[in-house]
Amino acid sequence: MAPWVQNVDDTASEAIEAIREELALFDDWMDRYEYIIEMGRNLPAFPSAWQNDAHRVPGCQSQVWLEAHEENGKLFFAGASDAAIVNGLVALLLRVYSGRDRAEIEATDPGFLHDLGLVKALSTNRGNGVEAMAQAIRSRARA
Repeated sequence: MAPWVQNVDDTASEAIEAIREELALFDDWMDRYEYIIEMGRNLPAFPSAWQNDAHRVPGCQSQVWLEAHEENGKLFFAGASDAAIVNGLVALLLRVYSGRDRAEIEATDPGFLHDLGLVKALSTNRGNGVEAMAQAIRSRARA
């Protein structure tokens, strides 16, 4: 199976809204964390050959690796982390950004991470890391 995350929502904004609704189903952040961790467990397998410095996202407390592939004008991403919660955050970001064209990726500001309460609910280092991941994805779209 290819490691590329396929989008299940038609647009990045629809993905953000779906994630907002899904997280709202839970009463507290511990349950939301479990849900996010489960999202990470459902990521396609990330090739071990890509778990190296060339694919590493700087600015993350945990190790995070990303790769992109362009097909028919859309960028598809693969990603992974060595930490369960961070792997879930990778999955969340890829649900929003993977399978979109460059313009939509660039237009989707990572401010939604704050709007969803994610950055505030995470430790400072993890919050900075998830923002670094979003910036790495958007930088890839600008390349």
